[in-house]
Amino acid sequence: MTATQKNSSLTMRQLFDQDTWTHTYLLYDAEGMEGIIIDPVKEKLERDLKLMDELGVKLKYVLETHVHADHITSADDIRQKTGAKVIYGHGAGVECADGTLKDGDTLKFGSFVVKALSTPGHTSGCTSYVIENMVFTGDALFIRGTGRTDFQQGSSEALYKSVNEKLFTLPDSTLVYPAHDYKGMWNSTVGEEKKYNPRLGGGKTLAEFVEIMNNLKLANPKKIDVAVPANMRCGKTD
Repeated sequence: MTATQKNSSLTMRQLFDQDTWTHTYLLYDAEGMEGIIIDPVKEKLERDLKLMDELGVKLKYVLETHVHADHITSADDIRQKTGAKVIYGHGAGVECADGTLKDGDTLKFGSFVVKALSTPGHTSGCTSYVIENMVFTGDALFIRGTGRTDFQQGSSEALYKSVNEKLFTLPDSTLVYPAHDYKGMWNSTVGEEKKYNPRLGGGKTLAEFVEIMNNLKLANPKKIDVAVPANMRCGKTD
């Protein structure tokens, strides 16, 4: 999927890993071909490298929205292959990162600016990224859902605050691109989620949200025991 936003030189490819329901995003400035990739998956390394090579993208950054528990990132592999710098949110505590972003920090690729929003709650280090009229929300906000809050320093109270005070204050027309989707959805808008998100939309109170999250009764991700330690090392498994 390709989306062109505002300035015609910004191109975005939305990619998917069907085994872990993970969205990966490749964005680049078509004028200088400098780009970034968000939340890459280790098993899809060759796909992503081939696509970047075919398109002629010069990768500048690998951005991670958080320390994933359901898949291993290919961040370090991509860094070794392309020279791109690996970036996490400051609260993630990932020492292998080349840089971290605090709330409000920015970085550039081509003529475009990425702004970091600290959105903890799913994990303590979750960070969303705003680029033009798009926001890449990781596991903080899904399409008609949210990430869970029952492990990795998760907090329903923190997630409620992150979504309502950060993500839901963006313009209603802002396009929402999450790290996962389990229902065959590719994107949404802030306005839609404010109205229709069953966990947080429609003016849900904190108490209502906490009750919903406390009663999810979800099994742990299958790869959590290997994914979290590997992702604390930027995807290194040896």
